[in-house]
Amino acid sequence: MRFGLTIVPDDSHALGDLARLMEEKGYALLGMADSQSLFRELYVSLTVCALASTRLRLGPTVTNPITRHPAVTASAIATLDEVSGGRAFLGVGSGDSAIYNLGQRLTSLETLRRTLVTLKALMRGEPVEFEGRSIHATWIKKPVPLWISAEGPKTLELAGELCDGVIVGTGLTPEVIEDSLACLARGARRSGRSLEDLDVWWFAKGNVADTRDRAVAEVKMALAASANHAFRVTLEGKHVPQPYHAAIHELQRRYAAHQHEHFGPTVNAALPDELGLTDYLAERFAIVGTAEDCATKIEGLRTQGVSQILLTAIVPDRARFIRDFADHVMTPFSR
Repeated sequence: MRFGLTIVPDDSHALGDLARLMEEKGYALLGMADSQSLFRELYVSLTVCALASTRLRLGPTVTNPITRHPAVTASAIATLDEVSGGRAFLGVGSGDSAIYNLGQRLTSLETLRRTLVTLKALMRGEPVEFEGRSIHATWIKKPVPLWISAEGPKTLELAGELCDGVIVGTGLTPEVIEDSLACLARGARRSGRSLEDLDVWWFAKGNVADTRDRAVAEVKMALAASANHAFRVTLEGKHVPQPYHAAIHELQRRYAAHQHEHFGPTVNAALPDELGLTDYLAERFAIVGTAEDCATKIEGLRTQGVSQILLTAIVPDRARFIRDFADHVMTPFSR
C-alpha cells in the first residue's frame, strides 16, 4: 500500500521540514490545500516542498476553477512539474472554503467537466475555447496527471471518464467503497478504459493518539468538514442512513466556512458531538485512534481493494503525527 498526506499551508517556514520528514518516513505523496482566505498561497507552498524533497509526488488537493482561471492553473502546475523534476499532479474539485469565503457558489458538474477538458488541452500545449474565448498556454510541453476530488456518483463517473486519477472522498465503509469503485468503472467504460487505468487515492481524516477518544477529539473539526463537503447538494446515492439526514442538514446549515479546519473550541469542532454524528463520521471518513485501531482499519480497507490512502495531517502536532503514523501504523503495509 502507498500513503500520502494533505497539509494545510499555515506556516511557510515549517513546510520544507515537513516535506523532508515525509520523504524520510516513506510517504509517497504530499498534497496541499488551496484556500486563499485561510491559508498561505498554494503554489508557493508546493514549490517550497518541491525544493526540500526529491521523491514525493506533489500537487493541490485540491484547487478549483473559480478562484483560478484554467490557464493560470495550467501554467502554475506545469512550472511546479518543471521545478520538481516531473513529480507534480493536478488535483481539481468543485470548491470548498476557497469559494465560500468569497461568497461564491460551488462549481456545477458541467462547469467542472468543461474545466477538465480545457485543462487537458492546455497541458498538451493546445489552444482551446473556454467561456467563449480562445485561450492557450503554448509553452507547456508535457502534460501533468489530472485528478479530481469526487464525493458523489456523478463526479466519480466523470473522474473515470476524463481523468488520470481521482481522490475519492465518499468514505471508507464497505458499501461506500464498493459503490464508488462501480461508479469509477462506469465512467471509465465511457472512454474505453477500465478501473485499472485510474490512479485511485482514498481520502481520510487521520490521527494517532494513546486513546481513540483523544485521537477523535483532536480532529472533530475535520470530521465536520468532511460531512459538510461530501454531503453537499444531495444525500441521494451517498449511502447515508436515514436517521442521520436531519443532523447532517443541520451541520451544513451551521458550518462556519471562516473556521474551516481550524483548531480549538470552534463552532465546527462542536457540531459532531452536539448533533450526535461523531461516531458515524469517524467510522465513515477517518482512520483515527490508537496505532492498533488505525492498523485494523487499514487492514480492512486492504481487503476491500484499497491500495492508496491520502490522509490529512490537520492535527496539533503534524511532525509527531507524521512520525507516529509511519513508525507504528504505515510501515507493515508499505513494505
